[in-house]
Amino acid sequence: MNKNLVVIGGTAAGMSAAAQARRGDPSLPIIVFERTGYITYGSCGLPYYIGNVIKDVNKLITYTPEYMKKQRNIDVYILHEVVGINTQEKYVKVKNLKSGETFNQPYGQLVIATGAVSVVPKIPGIDNNGIFTLRNIEDGIKIKEFLSSKNVKHAAILGAGFIGLELAEALRNWGIDVDIFEMLPRILPQIDEELSALIEAELEKNSVKLYKNTKVVEFKPAEKGGLKIITEGNNIFDADMVIAAVGVKPNTLLAQNAKIQTGTLGGIAVDKYMRTSCPDIWAAGDCTETYNRITKKPVYVPLGTTANKQGKIAGENAAGGRAIFPGIIGTQVTKIFNTYIATTGLNEISAKDAGMLPISAKIKHVDKAGYYPGSKSIHVKIIIDKNTAKVIGAQMAGSEGVGKRIDIFATAITAGMTVYELNELDLAYAPPVSPVYDPILIAASSGIKALEKA
Repeated sequence: MNKNLVVIGGTAAGMSAAAQARRGDPSLPIIVFERTGYITYGSCGLPYYIGNVIKDVNKLITYTPEYMKKQRNIDVYILHEVVGINTQEKYVKVKNLKSGETFNQPYGQLVIATGAVSVVPKIPGIDNNGIFTLRNIEDGIKIKEFLSSKNVKHAAILGAGFIGLELAEALRNWGIDVDIFEMLPRILPQIDEELSALIEAELEKNSVKLYKNTKVVEFKPAEKGGLKIITEGNNIFDADMVIAAVGVKPNTLLAQNAKIQTGTLGGIAVDKYMRTSCPDIWAAGDCTETYNRITKKPVYVPLGTTANKQGKIAGENAAGGRAIFPGIIGTQVTKIFNTYIATTGLNEISAKDAGMLPISAKIKHVDKAGYYPGSKSIHVKIIIDKNTAKVIGAQMAGSEGVGKRIDIFATAITAGMTVYELNELDLAYAPPVSPVYDPILIAASSGIKALEKA
């Protein structure tokens, strides 16, 4: 019987699976196939590489195939694309992208970690030169090479999600004029409107032009180079380059072709052990749906943190373990110019959709003692379930202090704490790091008042 563990995909989920399987079984033959030229890189760092905050792309790369072979005894093949899975005879069909050769690799256990793919909007002219997406390290290199070799003065971004906004800052670092086109009436729909308005103000402050409720309908090459961007209503904008950042979708083509079940949201369906519907096949990362710990329902939230955790579970279990992935609550944080924004749990809309009765409170407070130099404001919104008094969501915007404070909210939600229990936390205080009453405690106190009024 073949005992190979084969992993499809060599980034966050795939390499975490391979490494964890190696810890579980030192003698297990492990083979990883990665269709790009890189493994184990920080894709979340790509906007900062494009923006020259990180100048050397190699800084984003954690390990190489050579390291994985020498130190972990894991065989990694880059530029090898798995093009088919035979679940009956238990092998994958692999194409060597350098030579064009194809071959079959048997497996005993298989982990699918094919990730997500960028959504490419079906807009006429989207294939013109100078239009990019950003998903992997090669995409980042292409964009930066274009910026370095062309006289780019004006760029456009499609989509005002986290990646689109991070890219706006990256392009402004080059001194480039930036337009953002967003089809929705506001940016960051996962954030409640009063906080997303703070980010809109930050964009305006940094000379980024935001066009909301604006649908791009066509791209045309301009006579003197660059592109013409046509929006509904026949408005025309000029740009030297465009980056489409309208989102991602799970890369499930291999799984679907192999008759592996996908879920209601389009990702591969897995159980708490990361098992798929097919025996001896596991899946992890952005190609899968996961479980929301608050709503108890499937959710698709492609995050690097989740991919790494799921990969570890899949790898451990593929090597004979019984580890469980408990689900997520969707904690996220980013920086847009000088404003940090973070969210965890549910917003009011998603809470109502889940059948809850959300009560919210908003506060604004300083992140340090008010008298301490450099004290800045933090805006906090806390969301509570009226029926249970449990904290079910939080959002923050302001100084860098939101980053770790959102983790306290995430801990409270995960632990099932009520707003009363949150209000009693013994949090650290020192003038350079926090006021006596931290913004978290003030938000909790305001949440209690809102709850008792409701």
